[in-house]
Amino acid sequence: MRAAVLHEIGQDKLEVLDDVEAVGFGPGKVKIRVRATGLCHSDVSAMNGVLPQPAPFIPGHEGAGEIIEVGDGVSHLTAGQRVLVCWLPACGACPACKRGQTQLCLAGFMNAGTPNFKRPGGDVFGFAGTGTFTEEVVVDAGCAVPIPDDVPFDIAALIGCGVTTGLGAAINTADVKAGSSVAVIGCGGVGISAIQGARLKGAAQIVAVDPVASRREAALTFGATEAVSPDELADAKQRVTAGEGFDYVFEVVGKSATARTAYETTRRGGTLVVVGAGAMDDNLQLNMFELFFDEKRILPSMYGGGDVLQSYERAIALWRAGRIDLESLITHRVPLAEINEALDQMRTGSALRTCIEL
Repeated sequence: MRAAVLHEIGQDKLEVLDDVEAVGFGPGKVKIRVRATGLCHSDVSAMNGVLPQPAPFIPGHEGAGEIIEVGDGVSHLTAGQRVLVCWLPACGACPACKRGQTQLCLAGFMNAGTPNFKRPGGDVFGFAGTGTFTEEVVVDAGCAVPIPDDVPFDIAALIGCGVTTGLGAAINTADVKAGSSVAVIGCGGVGISAIQGARLKGAAQIVAVDPVASRREAALTFGATEAVSPDELADAKQRVTAGEGFDYVFEVVGKSATARTAYETTRRGGTLVVVGAGAMDDNLQLNMFELFFDEKRILPSMYGGGDVLQSYERAIALWRAGRIDLESLITHRVPLAEINEALDQMRTGSALRTCIEL
């Protein structure tokens, strides 16, 4: 079957090959025919080594498709069922799950070190234990979440990561209060979803911050009240908040420099939500006095900071009701053969989300 493979960490191009086989099928597993998958910035971060991932590997974790086959012991899924791929399934038994923090369950990460593909030359890993830049993938049954028939595969794929992450950061993690002021730094697919979440929660001012003009323009159509470039943020802080700072600031880039800017843009007693996934050696500098004196809440948001299955259901309900716009998030579509074009679209910032259709 065809799949897009990264041979070594640090390479910026994927090779589309037709000699890849999905392996590992057995009890507790399902095989999925992938129909659509989104390109998330985390895929690029894994390719360049910012996020740890053994290689060679197949990127992709934001996918949807149909179940081809179910393994022994899987009773809640059937062949032909439409599903989205959950890259962080909850085991239901670990301490995090028992506390209701299923987004912190580590069971799914254990799969990342087990190859679920192979080629004539050897084993191939799937990113985050999945790997959706391929025609077929074998995953734990918990990674396959049924979707209603009226939800298209491309929409379901977005809900599988970017939409859930961004919406959840605003709704679950920050719990944005009505009438508040918000700034969102980084307006790709996740940042736009955070903007939509803040709008749903009733934020009065939502300032979108991004260096790419097309993304700033798009942010206005999704609910931002104004959009500025990074060098205009200080002026926006002065105009919108009289210099005090925003009630909520979302950092959706994953770099210490932007997180520091976000901290300085948050008012005393306000909330900084860290959504971007950054590198282990990129350290955020804060001094102990400001940490104490400013009393700013710093809230990391992992996968939307809430129960993932409930977040999926909420996103679908909001989409059906016309409360969130998911179709317009997909600004580009390419076949798997043109995956490197999709990577270029992400790196230049010309795409909010590119859908790879298989």
